[in-house]
Amino acid sequence: MVALLLATLGTGPALAQGEVTNRVAVETAWSVFVASDPTECFSVSAPTTTVNTRDGQVVSVQRGDIRLFVTFRPGDDVRGVVSFTGGYPFADGSTVTLQIGDSSFDLFTDGEWAWPTSESDDAQIVAAMKRGADAQLTARSARGTQTMDTFSLFGFTAALDEAQKRCAG
Repeated sequence: MVALLLATLGTGPALAQGEVTNRVAVETAWSVFVASDPTECFSVSAPTTTVNTRDGQVVSVQRGDIRLFVTFRPGDDVRGVVSFTGGYPFADGSTVTLQIGDSSFDLFTDGEWAWPTSESDDAQIVAAMKRGADAQLTARSARGTQTMDTFSLFGFTAALDEAQKRCAG
């Protein structure tokens, strides 16, 4: 399943690879982008707060883009796939913990990316995101830094609906 998911998604949404500049909507904290060849639509957000710690102490570290995505790619039968890039390589074999209200989910990691392990988990996370106020992702870098990124979910449902509508057919 993991290999199939990685093959289907590649390294993540095209925006993270610097290929997409076609922002078609903004819904408060979330934006919607559409790419073609292949057709891909996604809602994406940057964190509202980021805390980096090492040995329990807050530290300043250099990180790349930090983004939370929900992606639709009709040509590959990808619908509502959640992904996260932390802006650094995750520790080998580590997981990212996604907390939304009382719900907690573990995401598997590969390089700088993390995903849920199944379509069912994607659906549960999306449902929690629609109900929630914030999503908090906690991860560990390959250098041992603990990171906690908080994303506002204000505007998430509208952005998700827009991305899904644009990739419906």
